[in-house]
Amino acid sequence: MAMLAELGGLLWTICAFVLALSIIVTVHEYGHYIIGRLSGIKAEVFSLGFGPRLLSWRDKRGTVWQLAAIPLGGYVRFLGDANAASAGSGATVDPAQSRASLPGAPLWARIATVAAGPVFNFILSILVFGGMAMWQGLPADTPAVGKLHPTPPGIAMGLQAGDKIVALDGKPVASWADLGQIAADLPARAAHDWTVQRDGAQMVVQGPDPMPALITGVAPRSPAASAGLRGGDVILAIDGAPVSRFDELRTRVVAAEGNPVLLRVWREGAGEADYTLAAREQDLPTADGYEKRWMIGVTGGGTYFDPATRPVGPAEALGLGAARTWDIIASSVSGLWAMVSGQIGTCNLGGAISIAESTGQAASAGGMDFIWWIAVLSAAIGFLNLLPVPVLDGGHLMFYAYEAVAGRRPSDRVLDILSALGMAAVLSLMIFGLTNDLFCP
Repeated sequence: MAMLAELGGLLWTICAFVLALSIIVTVHEYGHYIIGRLSGIKAEVFSLGFGPRLLSWRDKRGTVWQLAAIPLGGYVRFLGDANAASAGSGATVDPAQSRASLPGAPLWARIATVAAGPVFNFILSILVFGGMAMWQGLPADTPAVGKLHPTPPGIAMGLQAGDKIVALDGKPVASWADLGQIAADLPARAAHDWTVQRDGAQMVVQGPDPMPALITGVAPRSPAASAGLRGGDVILAIDGAPVSRFDELRTRVVAAEGNPVLLRVWREGAGEADYTLAAREQDLPTADGYEKRWMIGVTGGGTYFDPATRPVGPAEALGLGAARTWDIIASSVSGLWAMVSGQIGTCNLGGAISIAESTGQAASAGGMDFIWWIAVLSAAIGFLNLLPVPVLDGGHLMFYAYEAVAGRRPSDRVLDILSALGMAAVLSLMIFGLTNDLFCP
């Protein structure tokens, strides 16, 4: 039975990974295709997957759309491309069709076509993050109670959805920042006095601690995810000692220094259960660089209710989506530089296995988590494709930049050599990431 469960989990992870990768690759390659087509460049093949062709059809423009047997990527092959990666010296093209080929197109058309793949990845991320902001809304300016969450036995819950928060334990609350500051200064208790305005009347009700040991999120491929913890779980004790607030959990995990800890956890519908897990030491960005910290991979900071929300308009949503996408790109840049400069360990670079596991765990956490993870991966893949490595989009753009400055293209021999070196570099990086997946803690 355990073997069947493991097999089912593996199949789920593989399916989730293939689905996420297929969406991201399709968007990326469609960016190349549509901008190339609009720029007057003919696409001969649009392939989702590599290897033997499973299904195909030819459209009225002569492009073959195909589904291939190995669902680990895809490509667009334009007229004149030497191969699926558009690497190396191109194929011979009839002079009459030269303008419709990638090598024969004007420089501006080639730049736009190649850059479109990563740009479409960024657009996907912006639209997903923005769409989620519109769907979920943002906390209302005036603190108020939204949806209530289940609480463990013994927790007071006199709050109701729609209550406007006026004060906490007698201290006035005018904003969410006020509530957070007041909560941090209050001692942890099972019940507090919440002054609220309800149905036009002001009253004091007994409500929960505003900073409970409530898990609001679980990082993919973390000790917590491997142990089976979920968002909404409440930590009641660690190694037998009661835990009242999330900060206490963090302090005790750090104090354990990677030794196994026993968590007593309450979950809605399942009651209490014990989970044993060991924190991993991770490199975290700080204002001064990076620091190592023991972490189990859970986030907190929430309470037993969601904030009441306000609507988010399209313009604001796009701004939020763009900001979130930029944060992912910036963190990718800083993380890559930190590894190259030795500020953090190379084990921070994961490979296909870690990405697949993270994707499977995100899918298991729910549809919104899976969609969010696709947006994160899309932004990261868009960034990686812009690195100035031959065979990647950034490598092609590097060659085009040289052509723009020098007024001529690199020789075919130089392109062939650099493309071979670029392919070797990409394969080496993939093997390195896979090695980390297998041997790093």
